[in-house]
Amino acid sequence: MEDQIAQMQAQLDAVTAAAQITNTMFAEAYYYLTIPLMVIIHAGFLLYEMGATRVKNVLSSGTKNLLAFAFTIITFYLFGWWFYWALPTFPYDLASGAGAMGISGIEYANAIALPWGESAQYMGPNMGDRASGVFWGAFALFAATTASIASGALIERIQTVGFVICAIVLGSFAWVVAAAWAWHSDGWLVTEFGFHDFGAAGLVHAVAGFFALGILLNLGPRVGKFNADGSANHIPGHSMVLTVVGLMLIIVGFFGFLMACIILPGEGWSWYANAGTTIYGTPITLSALAFNVTLAASGGIIGAWIITKDPFWMMSGCLAGIISVASGIDVYFGSHVIIISVVAGMILKPCADWLEGFGIDDAVGCVTVHGTIGLFGVVVLGIFGSGLPGLGAGAEEMDVVKLSLFGQVVGAVVMFLLGFVPGYVVSWLVHKAGMLRIPEAVQIKGLDPVKVPAQAYPEGMQSPESEA
Repeated sequence: MEDQIAQMQAQLDAVTAAAQITNTMFAEAYYYLTIPLMVIIHAGFLLYEMGATRVKNVLSSGTKNLLAFAFTIITFYLFGWWFYWALPTFPYDLASGAGAMGISGIEYANAIALPWGESAQYMGPNMGDRASGVFWGAFALFAATTASIASGALIERIQTVGFVICAIVLGSFAWVVAAAWAWHSDGWLVTEFGFHDFGAAGLVHAVAGFFALGILLNLGPRVGKFNADGSANHIPGHSMVLTVVGLMLIIVGFFGFLMACIILPGEGWSWYANAGTTIYGTPITLSALAFNVTLAASGGIIGAWIITKDPFWMMSGCLAGIISVASGIDVYFGSHVIIISVVAGMILKPCADWLEGFGIDDAVGCVTVHGTIGLFGVVVLGIFGSGLPGLGAGAEEMDVVKLSLFGQVVGAVVMFLLGFVPGYVVSWLVHKAGMLRIPEAVQIKGLDPVKVPAQAYPEGMQSPESEA
């Protein structure tokens, strides 16, 4: 009898071990698949911005996007990942600095997030580690996305080197600090104010949008955008088709973006053993995303159509609809999503026109779509979600801080500052170094003929001279 019991226990242990391996491999594959889905976002931005430029600047815009992606990924590996783990409590609580595993954030970051020394084992082919690389990859794509978001506002007059410098600061520092403070279970905005931003409307989109605004103030408008009396001229891109298709691809990639925001059951930060959670440890399901992402995309299109009837703004409204509910997409019901996303689509074009009235040339509405709508979404969650737990409520967390309108407003202000201030400062320094703005003569001739050793459309397209 004892032999039979021992044999049965061994079989049970083997089944349990096999199940754990299966679950681990599923988690690894899940995050791995979010990475190529988010690369689709960059394919979308590439088409979107190349379509929004004139023929004489098409390849220059494409080159800029490719370099933003490449440099941001590498610098995120070198130091951006470290900032995320090092700064959750900085500067709010310098005394304790307690972070993951009960040690300071800096100590923890040194242990897992530097690509040299002992921590290098977490950033390479460590056979005992099935999570760090794929989770890093998802975060690295978030970083690259911020650079691509800002890129569209600056087309046709920013120097490549100056743009790359700005992209590195945004993708590997500014948004990472926002994530450490607001997208980390130890982040001070979360623990002290109950700030909630599941889908990163504030810490990715608003930060990137207002970083772009800071650059625009130093960069200035395109040649010919504004008349002497201050009135604005419309400068159309060469292909509305590319732009609209690019925006749709961004929506496709958004599903991967939001998938990567989920902590799977059994992962280290989940306080619920049998359910997926947000990064705050609160419950979330893929079912919620399936309902709410598709409803938000549709609501944004309808809202923009009501106001503009313009396919460009309708697809921008699609993106704005998702951004407007991203902060609370894990807690909203469908009726919330429809109302918020339709309103976001309706206010999009008026907000962009208002910004243009200040003499700011945002070529694709980046500041409005990502910045204004991102903050709108953050604050609206404070109205609809007030009173919800800010962190996962385990037995020891019953007195956890609650989500509130005040906390969301505080977070919105912080997101604005983390975007605008670094964007303005770094672009001012780059401008003083003479590396920010393309000279007017080159803008008139076209960036491609001067700077790119290739042609986008060698035959049958409008010549650069006729576009000037």
